[in-house]
Amino acid sequence: MFLSVVAPCFNEEEGLKEFYQRVVKAVKATHATFYEIILVDDGSKDRTWDVICSLQRQDSNVRGFKLSRNFGHQSALTAGLLSARGDYIFIIDSDLQDPPELLTPMLERMCDGFDVVYGQRKNRAGETYFKKASAHLFYRFLSLLADINIPKDTGDFRLMNRKVLMAYQSLNESHRFTRGLIAWLGFKQTALPYDRHARFAGTTKYPLMKMINFSLDAVTGFSLKPLRLIILVGVVTSFVALLALAYTLYGWVFSKNIPGWTSLMTVILLLSCVQLICVGVVGEYVGRTFTETKRRPLYFIQDSMDATADSQGDKLETLTMAANHPNIHNELQ
Repeated sequence: MFLSVVAPCFNEEEGLKEFYQRVVKAVKATHATFYEIILVDDGSKDRTWDVICSLQRQDSNVRGFKLSRNFGHQSALTAGLLSARGDYIFIIDSDLQDPPELLTPMLERMCDGFDVVYGQRKNRAGETYFKKASAHLFYRFLSLLADINIPKDTGDFRLMNRKVLMAYQSLNESHRFTRGLIAWLGFKQTALPYDRHARFAGTTKYPLMKMINFSLDAVTGFSLKPLRLIILVGVVTSFVALLALAYTLYGWVFSKNIPGWTSLMTVILLLSCVQLICVGVVGEYVGRTFTETKRRPLYFIQDSMDATADSQGDKLETLTMAANHPNIHNELQ
């Protein structure tokens, strides 16, 4: 068995060595014949890349890639997934909130015929009440809107086989919501409930604005219902406008006067707000369509630490994949 571990890293120098040690221990517990640990530095501002280089010099199974800037968690994850060569691919964040020790239970579930085993959070330690409440509402809101079944309370923490990875590698979207894309692929998937731990070190890399943008990627990438809701809003407001017109005509015919300006201005402001919101929703979809049509690569690799890249065969394989896939390693030389 060839096992690939893929972990995006952003400013994780404090906990990266501990993460490596626990991952190696978890991998060796599976008795995998071969393994690789792919660490993708997503433009860190600290010494994360130096730590990755140090780990690679100690262990040739470590493969490190440094992106030219911070392209975002999903792009860094994609960079790692497009590099993975294993029969099984274990996706995990490097902050140790998701325990690497669950690799063995996930592999056991895979033996039951599943193609994907994803971690489903029961409890979330070390997170604020706001973060827990907003995440809870987000997944339920997404479940109502999405055109596919995206499991609730799940992240990218999962194990999948080569068949699913190859299907994922064929996708060319710019705005990535990996957990949704893997759900969209289908195949046999099952959940493994677990308790999420607090961060081992450092602070969260998902502040409020990143969470909002991530939520927009999820909704606009997997649902057209917001656009359909705009039509419903238009129908309802039109009906309300007709009632207001009837009331105004009634007042003009029978009382020879029209009610005051307060109610009129209220209606105008209300309809103006509804129109602006509707235009904003449409604009969000148009803007993302515009981004997709430009077909820019998801990332650029500035540097790499990869012992396998010394062989001509691996270089040829990388060049072939680059020719066949617009998002595969666009390296800056």
